[in-house]
Amino acid sequence: MTGQTMAAAGPVTDPPGASGRERVFGLIQRHGAAAVLVLLVAIGSFAFDRFPTGDNLGNIAITSSFLATVALGMTFVIITGGIDLSVGSVFALGGVLAAYGVRWGSLAALLLPLAVCGAFGLAQGLLIARVRLAPFIVTLAGLLGARGLLLSISDEGARTYLIPHGSVLARVGQGSVLGLGYPVYLTLALFAAGAVLLQRTRFGQCVYAVGGSEDAADLMGVPVARTKVVVYVMSGLLAGLAGALNAARLSSGVTILGTGMELDVIAAVVIGGTLLTGGAGSVSGTAAGVLLLGVIQNLINQIGDLSSSYQQVVSGAFLAAVVVVQTYLSRVQRLR
Repeated sequence: MTGQTMAAAGPVTDPPGASGRERVFGLIQRHGAAAVLVLLVAIGSFAFDRFPTGDNLGNIAITSSFLATVALGMTFVIITGGIDLSVGSVFALGGVLAAYGVRWGSLAALLLPLAVCGAFGLAQGLLIARVRLAPFIVTLAGLLGARGLLLSISDEGARTYLIPHGSVLARVGQGSVLGLGYPVYLTLALFAAGAVLLQRTRFGQCVYAVGGSEDAADLMGVPVARTKVVVYVMSGLLAGLAGALNAARLSSGVTILGTGMELDVIAAVVIGGTLLTGGAGSVSGTAAGVLLLGVIQNLINQIGDLSSSYQQVVSGAFLAAVVVVQTYLSRVQRLR
């Protein structure tokens, strides 16, 4: 593939000669979540004394880090035009497998969920890319399969495996530096690597090309099937890793976690500016989307007479509004 065709398959930017209105629309689509995040942080800092404290902001960071790790993998999947509904169950499975495997040491406790959850992603990717089954159906089956395996390991949820406090895995999940937990730093490193992979490598260009037009990408020589398989493997690995780290933080593999998490992950990715139709999106946008949901949850908790269930209502409203705006902006760009 030539450099020219690869460049054409890159991330969506404002075209040369775009009008001021079109540039504004492009900025809204790419950076709207970050702007709303800054606005909410400013409002929260003025309205609530406890919101801008180091402890509270650190709590937002640590609770958002696990969702962010899963959302990173989902970003790559959605940019290719796919979807992964299994991440919530794979996240929970990763936590149970980490707690189950700690009896053989912390390294085994980390490698076991990565191997099993990566295998889930590989199986789903092969069915989607090679057998050409619908991602919705395949990953829905993966959701049920991962949850079934989790229940089998935990005796139908009756048994909870514990992670010893003195183990290396527990120290990684519960340790902190400068008020931020180790999982936060790991998430930052993963996002930095993900941004480089998506924006600066041939693989990232292939991801955008597959999401923009699968047929055109195939004609350009892009390895469409291989790209799809890789992104689903990435999604499984990152969901399993997030589950293992969360189990280390909780010192146990809680079987009821992850229910509905896939919806929060998809919401964060889409709110961050990644199009559900594929072909456009960014890692930085996903980070803003995850933090935005975390700040909304925290602000609702600051209001004493509102329950956390309101966060789901607000998240759903945000998601609906973002999809409407994205649809409008896409229509404007097509009519240009």
